[in-house]
Amino acid sequence: MSSDTGDRTWGHLAATEHYGRITDTTDYIQVDKENLKNDPYYNSSQASHCMIFARNNKKTFGVYNPRAAILMQMRFDGNLGFPGGLVDAGEDSIKALNRELTEEMNLDTSKHSVSESSYVVTHWSISKRLCLHFYALEVSLAELYEIEKRALLAKDYGSEVLGTIRMPLYTMGDGYRGFPTFLTTPS
Repeated sequence: MSSDTGDRTWGHLAATEHYGRITDTTDYIQVDKENLKNDPYYNSSQASHCMIFARNNKKTFGVYNPRAAILMQMRFDGNLGFPGGLVDAGEDSIKALNRELTEEMNLDTSKHSVSESSYVVTHWSISKRLCLHFYALEVSLAELYEIEKRALLAKDYGSEVLGTIRMPLYTMGDGYRGFPTFLTTPS
């Protein structure tokens, strides 16, 4: 196997492979949107991700109220994450995210596109010099099911994205199982 692709290497992604690694959460600080045009944020790498969700009050097992169904992805590196990715040169975070949602989810952005009103928060990783922009896009439950189906036909399905997973928003009585389980990684 060549040294730039395949097992144990990141090939052309080597320069950014550390972006997806779990790091110390104290490395991240929340950045006010109005400060993003200032250094050090302006000259940092940028990434945008989106939580696509639908409100859902149909109880699971007649007990748990999921409150919402949330779409996440199994990524090529084996981690779960929200759809999105790096902002390319000449793009802003919204244009990049809509491009990524089309590539990764086959999202019909004429029906469902991320806009400024979808913005939630930005965090900056000090060590990675990376601004992480997060957006939320609410759709109906029927639309969420359709988005799941369309994702199977996405350009990046089977390579960058290995699957789409519907997560419940509830947390079980132990305070851990449910949605929080999907946001953690084993140590």
